Amino acid sequence: MIDMIRIGKFISSCRKEKGLTQAQLAEKFGITDRAVSKWETGKSIPDASIMLDLCAELGINVNELLSGEKLDMTNYNQQAEKNLIALKEKEEQASRNMLSMEVVIGIISTAAFLALLLFGVFAPDLSMAWRIVPCIIGAIIFAVSMHVCIKIEQTAGYYECPHCKHTFVPTLKQTYMAQHIGRTRKMRCPHCHEKGWCKKTLTKNEE
Repeated sequence: MIDMIRIGKFISSCRKEKGLTQAQLAEKFGITDRAVSKWETGKSIPDASIMLDLCAELGINVNELLSGEKLDMTNYNQQAEKNLIALKEKEEQASRNMLSMEVVIGIISTAAFLALLLFGVFAPDLSMAWRIVPCIIGAIIFAVSMHVCIKIEQTAGYYECPHCKHTFVPTLKQTYMAQHIGRTRKMRCPHCHEKGWCKKTLTKNEE
């Protein structure tokens, strides 16, 4: 696993070696010093979009950053493999958490929609106009929640083509329009261009 506390202490040490404050390091990447503080206390790790530039600034490489120490050539390759596995596990867990959140959102929004619908239909002493209002509110909650769920479904993990085994992230439009059974969707693969039932997978296949 990735040791975020160790990484944080290593970032702090490298920053100090370069004579930079947290605010100065943050300014170079257009982020807040609070974000740097979170790295150094092990509450988060640098985003992938700035990781290479951060490493260049600190005079280290990504493998050393993820290891939380300077590496020599004797253990470099072994540590690189461990870091790749740890990143893959972290990605899988993040996707798993998002998909679990999707289920919770779906259940809560469906329950809220049905409760408001039943209230609007069966509530006593209400005019027709006031019966419609909770139904509309319920429908709006349900529609917004379903959009959020589909967005999660699109971005969490990947879909695997049944023909070429290529893994890909579909567009939001593809996800909306595709026939689906659970988390398997009928889509066209961007790699082989064949259409088929693509299964959800948590990590990207090595190709």
